[in-house]
Amino acid sequence: MIKTVVLGLAALLALWVGAGLALVALSGPFEPSGRYVDIGGRKLRLVCTGPKSAQPVIWMEAGAWGLAADFAAVQQRLSGKGLRSCAYDRAGMGFSDPGPQPRDSAAIAGDLHKLIAASGEPGPFVFMAHSMAGQHIRLYAGQHPEQVAGLVLLEATTPEMAGRPEAQKFLNRVQAIARATALAGSLGLTKIAYYKGDRIGLPPQGGAEKRHAFVSGRHARTAADEVLAWPQGAAQAAATKLDPAWPVAVVTAGNAELMAGWNEVRRAPERNSRAGYYENEAQAGHATLLGLTHSDAVLRGVDHVLAALAKPSR
Repeated sequence: MIKTVVLGLAALLALWVGAGLALVALSGPFEPSGRYVDIGGRKLRLVCTGPKSAQPVIWMEAGAWGLAADFAAVQQRLSGKGLRSCAYDRAGMGFSDPGPQPRDSAAIAGDLHKLIAASGEPGPFVFMAHSMAGQHIRLYAGQHPEQVAGLVLLEATTPEMAGRPEAQKFLNRVQAIARATALAGSLGLTKIAYYKGDRIGLPPQGGAEKRHAFVSGRHARTAADEVLAWPQGAAQAAATKLDPAWPVAVVTAGNAELMAGWNEVRRAPERNSRAGYYENEAQAGHATLLGLTHSDAVLRGVDHVLAALAKPSR
């Protein structure tokens, strides 16, 4: 009886995984955009769009489970405004080579420094960070202030969030999800959900890249490594300071009243800035803020930072 049940479950699992593999294969030929930049024996995928100009390059850092594709809609819209932007896949995420453990903010900031140096893109930059990337960019900005022109923080974490009473409960839940998705991705169980991979609302190429990453076991495992290192990264970022002279735009999403506690600490960098800007996009969600439908607020944040940099006093 037990043997029959085990064999039946194995057959169902094989059928599930096989159906997922077929679904991905039937999605058609696929080639990631961008180029691969060597950072010393490892390559990271870099996607830069828009014309080179006197305006600063907008350098983008994706959040947990994220990759360059998360910013495909924002990059498309920035290019339409004549602005250049660069987004990339962190080590082990998306289509980049893996990197050494641990995957904490210090490791991510170290890779970013090498990537920028090898990219040929001139700084200083306006750094844009979404979600957990807020602490990576906070650390990087503290380590390399000469490369920072300003910051655009989108639903971004801050080290101050660790002091919220609900922070540990939230972290426990996210880490449990990370472990589960890493296991499911490694077993091929997520491939059946290929077309659910883009929950942002991206252009076709970005959507395809997001869906391929969503069903990748390696991507899921690396994402879990990053999420599990979240507390160490928060501590690393907390040891750095942001220059009040940097213009900072903070954009949040969703029900402002419901998220008031979180948004209070998310706004710490904006309140520290002499040229701070804050907006809440009530119609957007944590992910859809980056999509084609709801990214107007993101562009307004960029406009604020660029306008502040253009003032003669700066």
